[in-house]
Amino acid sequence: MDKVQRLRAMSSLCRQQAAYNSMNKWKLLAEAEYWDHLANLELSSHFQQCNAIPSAN
Repeated sequence: MDKVQRLRAMSSLCRQQAAYNSMNKWKLLAEAEYWDHLANLELSSHFQQCNAIPSAN
């Protein structure tokens, strides 16, 4: 889950930079979407692994 936090932080940083850099705003917002996408993939993978482990019940 640490990896997800790092990916979300990268996304946030890109969005913050986009707010102050109008010349590269759309590039930075696209990069933020990329980092969000990677975070979502990581979360999905994590939960698939959790659900694949048989229950001890």
